[in-house]
Amino acid sequence: MVEQILDSVEDKMKKALNFFEEELGNIRGARAQVGLVDGIRVDAYGQEMVLKQIATVSTPDARTIMIQPWDKALMGPIEKAIRENQSLGLNPSNDGNVIRLNVPALTEERRAELAKSLNAKLEECSITLRGARHEGMDQAKKQKNNKEITEDDLFAVEQSLNKLIEKYQVQAQSLLAAKQKEIMEV
Repeated sequence: MVEQILDSVEDKMKKALNFFEEELGNIRGARAQVGLVDGIRVDAYGQEMVLKQIATVSTPDARTIMIQPWDKALMGPIEKAIRENQSLGLNPSNDGNVIRLNVPALTEERRAELAKSLNAKLEECSITLRGARHEGMDQAKKQKNNKEITEDDLFAVEQSLNKLIEKYQVQAQSLLAAKQKEIMEV
């Protein structure tokens, strides 16, 4: 019973950390990253598809993202989707075979905005982690009230949950620090 609670909570915490890592990957740093455009939704074949499902995305250098659609007929819709995505602020150039995105250097003001948004995303992750710990404690308390576990077991669960949340918060902090360093890099 106790192991099930801990496994369930740890699974939720892993998912929260993975989501946080994906979110950080979508935030533009000083270098061009495939993650910036991976999630863009493109109107292809009469339905919306994610860019990485219809094209190869690569970064040939630190300032360029190259998109090579598998079907040349999708060049226009891909360009349109990139232009319409205001959060990117990138202007695609099309040579008939590939679409290139030149990623300009970040201004100091934009770096500060990004750093602020990183902290907001860290707080969202922390809230999710605390929620998972809280759910685990509630499950353990219910089991104690139903006489399925002892007071000592409840205490052990609480200690284990606190160790888990510390572990995942440290990992989230290190991910944040790495992303902040990347953003502040000139």
